[in-house]
Amino acid sequence: MRGTMNRKLTLTLITGCLALTGALTASAGAQTAASPVGADADSSATALAGPAGEETYQKVCAACHMPDAKGAQGAGFYPALAGNSRLRSGTYPAYVLLNGMNGMPPLGQDMTDEQVADVVNYVRTHFGNDYRDAVLPAQVSALR
Repeated sequence: MRGTMNRKLTLTLITGCLALTGALTASAGAQTAASPVGADADSSATALAGPAGEETYQKVCAACHMPDAKGAQGAGFYPALAGNSRLRSGTYPAYVLLNGMNGMPPLGQDMTDEQVADVVNYVRTHFGNDYRDAVLPAQVSALR
């Protein structure tokens, strides 16, 4: 039984890594030198949580946290991101993405600072979350 569980976990991690690689490859080609981060200091997280954040969420995060961000339980526990008060601090989800937590691998280590900030801002401004203080790539860099 233990060997079966280890194989399932290994397959799950490999599948997640493959999905992440595909998402990063696709979004890396879409990034340009002009970034919304260079906008006014008054920029809201919504402005920063553009299509790149949504695309990364759908390609990387939704497999576990579900497309509606309500999480899942089964072979593992994937917490809901929808209406999650732990997202109040923008550095918390960025830290978890970079370092992993419990069964979640550190997927953010394979992302740019901008990609991490984009997906964090997207989750913090969607799915019933209304946290408008934007996480900036420089803040992500400081967490690495």
